[in-house]
Amino acid sequence: MLFALSPFESDAELPKSVDTAIIGGGIIGVCTALTLAERGVSVAVFEKGEIGGEQSGRNWGWCRKMGRDPREIPLVIDAMRLWPDMNERVGGETGFRPRGILYACEDDAAVARREAWLKHAEPFQLDIEMISGTETAERMTGTGREWAGALWSPTDGQAEPSLAAPAIAKGARARGAEIFTRCAVREIETSAGAVAGVVTERGTVKCQSAVLAGGAWSRLFCGNLGLTLPQLKVLSSVMRSEAVADGPEAAVAADGFAYRKRLDGGYTMAHGGLNIVEIVPDSFRFFSKFLPALKEEWRILRLTATGRFFEELAMKRRWRGDEETPFELERILDPKPTQWVLKSIRNTLSSAMPRLAKARIVERWAGLIDVTPDAIPVISGVDEVPGFYIATGFSGHGFGIAPGAGRLVADLITGAPTVVEPEPFRFSRFSDGSKVELVTGSGV
Repeated sequence: MLFALSPFESDAELPKSVDTAIIGGGIIGVCTALTLAERGVSVAVFEKGEIGGEQSGRNWGWCRKMGRDPREIPLVIDAMRLWPDMNERVGGETGFRPRGILYACEDDAAVARREAWLKHAEPFQLDIEMISGTETAERMTGTGREWAGALWSPTDGQAEPSLAAPAIAKGARARGAEIFTRCAVREIETSAGAVAGVVTERGTVKCQSAVLAGGAWSRLFCGNLGLTLPQLKVLSSVMRSEAVADGPEAAVAADGFAYRKRLDGGYTMAHGGLNIVEIVPDSFRFFSKFLPALKEEWRILRLTATGRFFEELAMKRRWRGDEETPFELERILDPKPTQWVLKSIRNTLSSAMPRLAKARIVERWAGLIDVTPDAIPVISGVDEVPGFYIATGFSGHGFGIAPGAGRLVADLITGAPTVVEPEPFRFSRFSDGSKVELVTGSGV
C-alpha cells in the first residue's frame, strides 16, 4: 500500500457465536461495532484485508456538515456531536480537531451555488455562513488569489484516516468486540430465510444478525445473496506533503484543488472537482439508474476505460461457502493514483496557494469510493433476508458521517428509537418505484 496505515493486530480464535457479525472493517463497520459493544451486544468484525485498508484509510479526512445532501444532514449533525469526544471514548488517537472548512468561490456564480445550498440547509439552523472575499483570504493563509467569497463552517473539522478506523476498532475491542483481519466472510447462513450465521474462510460463526459494511465490495457480496445493490466506484487520487511552516489551519475546497492540514504539519491534497469513473461491466448493468447523476454531474466526471473492466468481467460472481471468493483473491483494493490529476492539483495550487504548491510531496495514493445513484448511503435492514443489514454506498461521505451511521445501524439492530429518521436510507428505494433523486450542490 502507498500510504501509512496504523497497524492493527487481529484476534486469533473465532467465536462459535455472537449476537451480530459485521462484514467489513472500515470506518462504518468499526463504528457500528463500537456502538453495539457499548450497548452490551456481542459482536465480531470480519475484515478480508486490514482495518481501514481501503477507502476508510485513503480519504481526505474531512468531517463536515457543510455541503451535505439535506437528507444526510440530521445524521451528520449527530456524527459531529460524537467526533469531539471520540479520542476519549475509544482511548486512542483519531486525529480529530475542529479547525473549520471553507468552500472558496472564485466568482459570483460559485457564490450563488453555495448560497443555493444554504437555502437547503436553513431548516437545520447550522452555524454555517457565506463570508466575504477578504475574510476568505484571511483564512487561506498565503493565498495568491482574490476570492469572491466562501461558504464557511467554523465547527467542521478533520480527523486522520490512517489512525481513526484502527483506533475505533481498538476501542470496540476494549468493550468486548472481537475483530478479525484477513478473514473474509464468504456468505450468509440462513435458517427459515433469516440470518443464522456467517461463513468465513476460517469457519462458520453463528449469529442473529449480520451487517454488510463492505464499501466498494458490497455490490458483489449482495449479488451472491441474490440481492441487487446498484453501486459503482469512483477513483480518487490523493497526495500528502511534508510539513509546511505557518500554513493555513482551515481545510479548503475550491475549483481544482482541496487541502487540509495534517497532524504532522503536512497537507493532504486532492482535486475537489474531478472524479475518475472507470468503466466496468456494472457501468452497463446500472446505466439507467446512474444516468440522471451522469447528466447532472458530467462536468466533474471522467469516464475512463482501464484494465479494471476485464478484471471485473472475469471476476467470479457466485460461489458457495466452501469456495474461494474474490474477497480472498484481492485482499485490498489498492489502485494507482492518476498522475495527471495530481499534476493538475499542483498547477492550480501554484497560483492559489504558492506555499503549498512548493512543498515536497512525500506520498501519493488512490482509493475507490462506493457510490449510489442518489449519492446517499444505504443504511437499512433487508426485507428479503430478516436479520441482514446493509451500511454502504456512502458516496465519499462515509468517513465524517461514520459515528452517526454506526449509531443508526445499532438502533436498527437493537430496536432502539432511531437517532434520525431512517427512511431516506432504505435499501428498498432502488426497487419499489420510489423516485431516486440526486440533490445538486451537495459534497465537494
